[in-house]
Amino acid sequence: MGISIWQLLIVLGIVILLFGTKKLRNIGTDLGGAIRGFKKSMSDDETKPADPDSLEGQQEQQQTQAEEKPREKQS
Repeated sequence: MGISIWQLLIVLGIVILLFGTKKLRNIGTDLGGAIRGFKKSMSDDETKPADPDSLEGQQEQQQTQAEEKPREKQS
């Protein structure tokens, strides 16, 4: 009832005939690069939670600057 190995090989052969090996290699390379980029951005996100370019980082900077200004006036 399930898909046999022969059916998968026939489908693979048809796909290779339709697209060609060069096109499939390019698709695989692009897909691998996209996955690597996604994993890198996820790991960077975990290591740098306080990114100054993000909205949260900007809010934190504004709060610290607002707290420092009254201190400067008091001195």
